[in-house]
This record gives sequence, C-alpha cells and structure tokens, in this order.
Amino acid sequence: MAKESKPSKSTANGPKESLVELGNELATQIEDGKNPTIELSVRSLSNVVYNEKTQKLGIGDKTSERQFFNVSHAKKFLQTIEVAAISKSLLDIDKHASLRDVFYMAKRTIPGTKTNVVDEQNESDKAIEDLELVSGFTREQLNINANKMGSVAGNVVVEDAGDTIDWSKLGSGGWSIPSNVENIVFRKVSAKYIIYMEKAAVWERLHEDKFWMKQNCIIMCSQGQSTRGVRRLLQRLASEYKLPIYVLTDNDPWGIYIYSVLKYGSISLAHMSDELAIRDVRYLGVTCDDVKKYKLERHYIKLTEQDSSRLKQMAEYDWFKDHKDWQKQFKAMKEAGAKVEIQSLSSRGITFISETYLPEKIKNQEFID
Repeated sequence: MAKESKPSKSTANGPKESLVELGNELATQIEDGKNPTIELSVRSLSNVVYNEKTQKLGIGDKTSERQFFNVSHAKKFLQTIEVAAISKSLLDIDKHASLRDVFYMAKRTIPGTKTNVVDEQNESDKAIEDLELVSGFTREQLNINANKMGSVAGNVVVEDAGDTIDWSKLGSGGWSIPSNVENIVFRKVSAKYIIYMEKAAVWERLHEDKFWMKQNCIIMCSQGQSTRGVRRLLQRLASEYKLPIYVLTDNDPWGIYIYSVLKYGSISLAHMSDELAIRDVRYLGVTCDDVKKYKLERHYIKLTEQDSSRLKQMAEYDWFKDHKDWQKQFKAMKEAGAKVEIQSLSSRGITFISETYLPEKIKNQEFID
C-alpha cells in the first residue's frame, strides 16, 4: 500500500502566508534561470489509497510537475497561479467569492494572444482544487465558496457571523447550509442522531411531518451528491457531539456512492478526507432487502448501461470488495437489473416513511455499517 503524501506547503502559517511562499518560490526559480515549476500530488484513482485502519481515502505518493515552459503544462500552470492571485487578493481584503465569481475574475485574454486564461468554469474549479494541494488549505480557507445546496432542521441553535439561528424555527425551508461552516458556533445541540438524505423532496416530507421533533433528531439534505459544506457540517456534528449519521438514498448505484463519499471520502477530494470523511455513517436505506420486505418490486426502474457500469466499478473498490453486506446488495441489485427510488415508499401511504419505515429501521438497528 502506498504511503499517503503530505501537503506540499506547510500549514503552520495561514493560507495567505502559504500563497506568498508559493509566489516567492516561483520568483526565486525565475531569478535563478530555472523553469518555473509547481509540484503537486496526482489526483486520480490510481493515486488514491484506502486506509483500512482509519477507513478513509487518502492521496498517495505519486506526484507530477507542472512547468511554465512546457506547452502541455503552460495553461494549467497559469490557471493555478491566477486563482492563487485571486485568493490572495480576497484574503487581503477579508472578502469571499463564489466559484462562479472566481471563474469570471480569471476569465481574461492573455495579452498579445487570442487565448483566455480560462474558457469554462470547470477549468478554474480544477485549478482551485490543485491550489488546495499546493497550499495545504481548503478552498473555504482560501476564501472561495460554493453555492448553498443543503437544508437542515432540528433542535439546534448556532451562531453564524454574529447572528443566533434556531434550526427549529425557520419555517418550511429550514436553514440553508452555507459553503463554509468552519466558524459556526454550536450553542445548543439536542439530538440522538442525524438523518441525511439525498433528495430535498424527502427532506420536505420529513420536515412537514415534524419527524425531527418527534424523534429528537436532525434532518439534513443536499440535492444529489452532498456539498462540501454539508459534509463538513455533518463531520463536525459527528465528531463534536458523537452523533451517529444515518444515510437515506435511492436504491441505486449513485445513492450508494453518496453514502460512500460521506463515509470514506471521495476519489477526487481524497486529499481532504480528514476534513470531510465521517466514520460514524451508516447506510439506512433504501436497501434491496427493503424492496422485498415492503413489496416495492412493482416500482422497479431498469438499470441503465451507465448504472450497471457504476455498480460493477463500486463492487471492486477496496473499501467495498471484502464487505459481505455490501457485496450482497450489489449482487441483488445486479440480479434484479433494476433500481428503486425512495419515494416509492409513498405507495404505502404519504407518511409511511416518517411514521413507520424510518422509526422501525432505526429502532431495530437495520443499517449497513
């Protein structure tokens, strides 16, 4: 097993100092007549390491160089330096920018050419992720935030930017989870566990039924794959208040991957698993066993070719391949050749999920760990 590499910059100083250090190193290389070079860890599945002891993904020891005087490297090199300069300017004035803001701030034509520094946002987004590796700081610490895409409700009171917010008194929409949750202060947390669900519609069902109040828990959702802000908030609650987290997703390969990302970390962000992965995450459902138990077969949706490919890929992941319970689920889904959505439980009654399904599964500890 490959060893995990460390960030290329020291985090003993703050993010601004790290960016200044990067600039000084490149300036020194230029003054010495060298080809300006940035070294960073390779961000691909081939360089992702699964640590069985911590049950987290990590980045391996493979590195690559990005050189300015290299035709295949030059543009990405410039993009990384450009977002570093933007981040430094934001830190200087203590302001935050969205990923979209950074894209437009970086999108300009290189003087004397017809080439833009970036043409699409995915280019600046990737450059920001590279900067995280180079600097050793997260994009949130570099004052760059993503859009808000999560809701939460429960008996919790927090302080955010000087405002006191009670998650139990925010109407039908709940609290909109920000991208950066590092400075949130928990003033009161009264809950036995957290349920995280991939679909906002399911969250709205539980919220309307006051599930969080009746069961003394916290309900949280994103829309599809969880955002980094949501993952970090979940991790903080799990670590600071020892709250177990139950994950509720569709019975399909993509829902299971959402669980995988929460528990073990994601392949693309393996370098941030310490900040984002959550060991105390359990998969509550919907499982293939639930499909049989609640007779949901009539709601089957045929697996697409992409679904089947994803299922096969996940079954071979290091963190799943020797897990008997998950291999059983993968086999059952493959044999059925179909998937089932969470909302199919509504066929048993609109409040079945909140009054029967979830309380019984949690009481009986029917989850996959």
